[in-house]
Amino acid sequence: MQRVYFDNSATTPIDDRVLERMLPYLKENFGNASSIHRYGQKARVALTEAREKIASVLNATPAEIIFTSGGTESDNLALKGLAYPETKRRHIITSAVEHHAVLNTCKYLEKKGFRVTYLPVDQTGMVDPEVVQRNISDDTFLISIMHANNEVGTINPIAEIGELARAHKILFHCDAVQTFGKIPVDVKFLKVDLLSISGHKIYGPKGSGALYVRKGILLEKLNHGGHHEYNRRAGTENIPAIVGFGEAAMICQQEMKADYEKVKSLRDELFQRIQSVIPDVFLNGHPEKRLPGHLNLAFKGIEGEALLLSLDFKGVAASSGSACTSGATEPSHVLLAMGTAPFLAQSSIRFTLGRQNTTEDINYALEVIPEVVARLRKISPFN
Repeated sequence: MQRVYFDNSATTPIDDRVLERMLPYLKENFGNASSIHRYGQKARVALTEAREKIASVLNATPAEIIFTSGGTESDNLALKGLAYPETKRRHIITSAVEHHAVLNTCKYLEKKGFRVTYLPVDQTGMVDPEVVQRNISDDTFLISIMHANNEVGTINPIAEIGELARAHKILFHCDAVQTFGKIPVDVKFLKVDLLSISGHKIYGPKGSGALYVRKGILLEKLNHGGHHEYNRRAGTENIPAIVGFGEAAMICQQEMKADYEKVKSLRDELFQRIQSVIPDVFLNGHPEKRLPGHLNLAFKGIEGEALLLSLDFKGVAASSGSACTSGATEPSHVLLAMGTAPFLAQSSIRFTLGRQNTTEDINYALEVIPEVVARLRKISPFN
C-alpha cells in the first residue's frame, strides 16, 4: 500500500542533509559547549555557527537568539518572561485562534492576576489591526499575535500590528512557528520584539527551537541554573539538535522560492481535483493570504475524525487541526472563532503539504479520498 504524508504542519520529515550535518555531534563531537577543552570548544563553535545562521535568516543579531526546545517553550518564555517583571501594567492582548502554547499560557497568567483580551478574527481567521487598536489601553504591556495560523494557514498583517505596538510603546510577541522557513520572516520588517520559531516544522529535528528577543528587552528566565544562552535559559545546550536546526534554516532560506512554488502548486492541484469530484466541500481559511502548504477542508455530512481514520487505513495521513490537540472530540477552537458552523467544523480536516510531496502523492490521494468520503456519507447520520 502506498503511503502519503499530508501532515507537515504537525511535523516534517528530517532532511537528509540536516541529518548528515548532525551526525558528527551525536558521535565524535559530543562535547558540552560550556567545557573549555577541545571537545567543548568544537561544540561551542557549532553552537555559535548555528546561532549565526538562525540570526541571518531572521535579519537579527546572534546575541538576540535564545535556543529553546521548541515553539511551546519559546512562547512560554516570551509571555511569562515579559509578565513576571511587569508590576504596573497587567493587560495582554492576543487572539482567539492562537496556538494552545499561547492560549494556555495566557490562561495561566490570568490566574496570576493579569487581564487578557482574546481578540475575535474574521471568517478567514485573520486578525484586524483596527480591532487590535480598539483594545489597547494604558494598562496594555504585551500583544501576542501569531504570524500564520497552524490550522488554516491564514497569514496575519503582523507588520501593521507591530507598527501599532511601537506607536503605543507596547511589547509585541509573534509566534512564527508555522511561517519560519516557508515565507520571509524578517524581525525588523515585522516590527516584533520577540518571535518564536521551531526546527521540526522546517525539516529539522524535534526538540529544537528559538526565541528572538530584541536587544534591550528585559526578560525573566524560566529555568534557573547555569549562565547558558546569555543567562536567559539555563541548561546544557542540545548541540546536535541546534546544529540541525541551523542547517535546516539555511536550506529553507536558499530553497524557499522553489519550495513555495512547488508546494503551493501541489496544494492547489489537490484542492481543485477534490472539488471537481466531491460535492459540498468548503475551504476554511483565507483563499489567497495563506501558507503554501495549507488546505483545511470541510466535507459536509461526515465526521472529521472518521474521515481521518479511514484515510489513514488507506495510507493517507492528514490531521483534524493542531497536533497538540489530537484526540480532542470538540470542534476546533480556530474554526469556531472564525464563525464556522459547528457541524462543518466537526467535518473539517487539514491537509498540509511539504517539500517531499509529489504529483504521485496527489494522484494516490485522489484515488482514496472520493471513495472514503462517499462511503462515510452513505452511512452518516447527518445526511
